[in-house]
Amino acid sequence: MDFIRYAERAAALVNADLPDEAALQEHLADRSWLHRSVVSGDAASLQSFQSELRPVFEASDDDDVPLLVSRLNDLLAHHPVTPMISDHDPANLHMHVTNRASSVAELLVAEALMGLANLVCDLGATRLGTCSEARCDNVYVDTSPNQSRRYCSDRCSSRANVAAFRARQKAASA
Repeated sequence: MDFIRYAERAAALVNADLPDEAALQEHLADRSWLHRSVVSGDAASLQSFQSELRPVFEASDDDDVPLLVSRLNDLLAHHPVTPMISDHDPANLHMHVTNRASSVAELLVAEALMGLANLVCDLGATRLGTCSEARCDNVYVDTSPNQSRRYCSDRCSSRANVAAFRARQKAASA
């Protein structure tokens, strides 16, 4: 189980616009084998989970470790996860979230929670954040060596840097 990738998928899930099953399938573009398993109600379940998961990122961004741990533990209790050892490659045994989830939504929730829980335990509770660009409310996972990430994407970083440069230029000319 690649916990960092699952944590990054958790951020992508929070940032996704999932009004219906077609949007969910688009969100899963890189995982086409899951498309046939998407059922009615998965998008609505994930919308609800998005609103439950966003406060975990916000608590981390606010450096509120007790709140982050409490919210993540509450989600783990509410959405039990069943990890299993995968033996599809006997030379490389590793953990997977169970394939016994009854829906794609349950699988994505389980992956997100396992990824975030392990990332928080392994890298620290302040590795999640919300984008610092004023016009963006996306979340991100910070895996940088010096924990310096502030933006969800290069686009938002560039937008903020250009705005700051223009503000400095305007102030200098005034």
